[in-house]
Amino acid sequence: MPKLTTPISDEAIRSLKAGDTVELSGIIVTGRDAAHKFMIERFIKQPVQSEDEPLHAELKKLLDGGVIYHCGPVVKTHEDGSYSFVAAGPTTSIREEVYQSDVIRHFNLKGVIGKGGMGAKTLQACQEQPAVYLHAIGGAASFIAQSVKEVLEVHLLEFGVPEAMWVIRVEDFPAVVTMDSHGESLHTQIEAQSKQKLAALLA
Repeated sequence: MPKLTTPISDEAIRSLKAGDTVELSGIIVTGRDAAHKFMIERFIKQPVQSEDEPLHAELKKLLDGGVIYHCGPVVKTHEDGSYSFVAAGPTTSIREEVYQSDVIRHFNLKGVIGKGGMGAKTLQACQEQPAVYLHAIGGAASFIAQSVKEVLEVHLLEFGVPEAMWVIRVEDFPAVVTMDSHGESLHTQIEAQSKQKLAALLA
């Protein structure tokens, strides 16, 4: 089983094929709808304003060769002000399709984790970067949280806990490559096969 550690090299990404099971370690960042919309509007569609520059610089460092995780975690706050993840399941990724390719290119992302797969624009960006889409296990939020060893910091907490950008350290996070840097997508393959079977049943 391939083991990936952030920051991930181009060579490691190109070695992966759709269907590979991997274990991911290192620092990753969560981000859902609000975070992606924020990054597009404040960092990509316009020049970065001075008040946003510290966060932009921090994310550029964290995501260069890194991974963003489509996740709205359940987070426990401890008496000393530290945090820990109670549940860390993936959220549906297709909602980020309108944003993801631009975010991948801007931050030099090497991986996107979520569930359900993404579309043609993201697959194209994966080929260009290169990058991969990693499918996490839906319905296993507590199990996945065991891979989150440390919450390092949080950004955009004003968006609420699920929509904030949590910077976390993971060890042996389990995932499957379902979209690779060679243009292969298990999601489109399964959709095509399903349509063929449905047509045969209806014939």
